[in-house]
Amino acid sequence: MSAAPHFKKLALIGFGLIGGSIARGARLEGLAETIVTTARSAKTRARVAELGIVDAVVETNAEAVRDADLVILCIPVGACGPVAQEIATDLKAGAIISDVGSVKGAVVKDMAPHLPAGVHFVPAHPVAGTEHSGPDSGFAELFINRWCILTPPEGTDPAAVERLRGFWSALGARVETMTPDHHDLVLAITSHLPHLIAYTIVGTADELAQVTESEVIKFSAGGFRDFTRIAASDPTMWRDVFLANKEAVLEMLGTFNEDLAKLTRAIRRGDGEALFEHFTRTRAIRRGIVEIGQDSAAPDFGRPHPQLGKQG
Repeated sequence: MSAAPHFKKLALIGFGLIGGSIARGARLEGLAETIVTTARSAKTRARVAELGIVDAVVETNAEAVRDADLVILCIPVGACGPVAQEIATDLKAGAIISDVGSVKGAVVKDMAPHLPAGVHFVPAHPVAGTEHSGPDSGFAELFINRWCILTPPEGTDPAAVERLRGFWSALGARVETMTPDHHDLVLAITSHLPHLIAYTIVGTADELAQVTESEVIKFSAGGFRDFTRIAASDPTMWRDVFLANKEAVLEMLGTFNEDLAKLTRAIRRGDGEALFEHFTRTRAIRRGIVEIGQDSAAPDFGRPHPQLGKQG
């Protein structure tokens, strides 16, 4: 546990997987004297109160942010602008306001005009998550050895950026700083496009009239199974991501379609050499991801399995 709290009051607006994990991690590491949260749904607020993870659950965003020296919006990116406008007059002078959205350019554009002078706006994106959502889905270890990207607008107080860097580092994250536009281009290929492909493949399989739904589920091999995991992600969040990062996603989608066309031609022409060369290169990329600790090399991605002879 830290020798002293990093912040006197931490306010979390939204309490799903990310908000719940921040609350759990901040409490475990002693990063705030007081943690206050709110959520749009009364049902969610009631559940958070039952869990006992935070010090107070309040009904409004304005009430949550009063006197907070760190405010983190843990909501879909499409809601960040309206919420920033809603809380602007209640923000404490000197407070740091941040978010956890997967798109940064649109968040800066939507939030910055509403924020008063005297607060420090440091957008952030913890590149971590699961397909689960809701107040019960969070866990304190979510951010360990995962990247958190900070995208402070030009002119942001460096001391505020460093305080937020320290906060995320204490949660176990590896912290990087980049411009909002560069972030959006990088994430378009590493996160947004893979999700779009997963949603497409699962949707295509569902529409195939000659394959029954039960067969798709019953015979889902590793590849399709892993696509369904990604495609189970929160639909509201991902709708907002694609709309907010439209230009970068379309640019990456164009590049992907060109590469797909090359593979299509190789298959059509029986060009085994081109296919082998491509697959060898992509296999090396996968090994690189494992080597830097961003995934497991365990068989079947470390999934638990019953022992042979002890089933049933």
